[in-house]
Amino acid sequence: MSLHDKPGPEASATSAELAERYRPEFPILRSKVYLNSNSLGALGRRSLRERRRFEREWMELGASAWYELWLDRLDEVRAAFGRTVGAPADRIALVPSISAGLTMVADALDFERRPRVVTCELDFPTLLYQFLGRRERGVETVVLESPDGLEVPLEAWEEAIDERTALVATSHVFFTTGAIQDVAALARLAHERGALFLVDAYQSNGQIPIDAPALDVDFLLSGGLKWLLGGPGIAYLYVRPGLAERLAAGPLSWFGVREPFAFDPRAADPRPDARRFELGTPATGAAFTAAGGLEVIEEIGVEAIRRRNAALAEDLLERLREAGLEPHVAPAEDRRSAIVLVHHPRPAAATEHLARAGVIVDHRPGLVRFSPHFYNTIEDNMRAVERLISLPGVS
Repeated sequence: MSLHDKPGPEASATSAELAERYRPEFPILRSKVYLNSNSLGALGRRSLRERRRFEREWMELGASAWYELWLDRLDEVRAAFGRTVGAPADRIALVPSISAGLTMVADALDFERRPRVVTCELDFPTLLYQFLGRRERGVETVVLESPDGLEVPLEAWEEAIDERTALVATSHVFFTTGAIQDVAALARLAHERGALFLVDAYQSNGQIPIDAPALDVDFLLSGGLKWLLGGPGIAYLYVRPGLAERLAAGPLSWFGVREPFAFDPRAADPRPDARRFELGTPATGAAFTAAGGLEVIEEIGVEAIRRRNAALAEDLLERLREAGLEPHVAPAEDRRSAIVLVHHPRPAAATEHLARAGVIVDHRPGLVRFSPHFYNTIEDNMRAVERLISLPGVS
């Protein structure tokens, strides 16, 4: 199935079995209707198991755990994440956050020859801030506007990307509309003009199938926090083969060199692969927690998750419309993800009202945001909408 394939009519009934099978994995679901996976994926028992395994090994082995167990475990996490984007482990760097990964990429680019970065107003602000904050160093950040507040047409990107553009950096899925971008087309536009292409997949990875090499992206950033069910403290950077050696030297840490345990104070030989971009000792406890979430995602498969989540999202949209509310999502069904937003005059109050009934969602300016994952049910959707429209003073 391609990135934008629509689930078949049988998807809702068939994929409902996912929730029945996996709900016991996530303790929060015993007491809450949890529809907030795009803010923080539910903590699963396997992540707890892996976290406790890390603590036990630390307690029993001390520093010996590094050499006997943990370095191999970090390799396993790189490989497991790589499989979610169709890439081998040597193309994956572990970084502490999306911001840190962006910094490593930005510091390696040549902005003297090509000073322009093209982004858009629907991207998560950390992406824009990285480059807007470099204005005094000569970086020109172009922030494209959305004509409908939902998407940015390809024509706008095509017009903005020129021979002065070093990087096109944007989201796979927009955080305040849930709209899916055609990243393959964006990569093609960037490369036709000699620019590199970076995709922020934090809002999509784990709910939308991704094949980074096939999409021809140069950099892809993601993290454990959301749909990958791995919690905070770990993010991932995919780097296209050959780029690490080609780009200018930026910050170099001891995990970014070929022989980190040689401890050579006179030689700094950077790795030729993605780990050239790693920033020091990885957050190993966070990596263990992330491994538990990745295990669940791999076991189910992102294609199956996409079918399930799309069915849940479309059901939720239908219920919101029937309740007289106006969704804020892409107009075409095949461009919609499992991020479902609805206009609301009091989004913060609505979120609190839902939370008092044990329904956990989030809000953004003027919007209430739902983000169902495979462990949610149609009954969760029903309870959420019924509670939302019961807020006094809101028609």
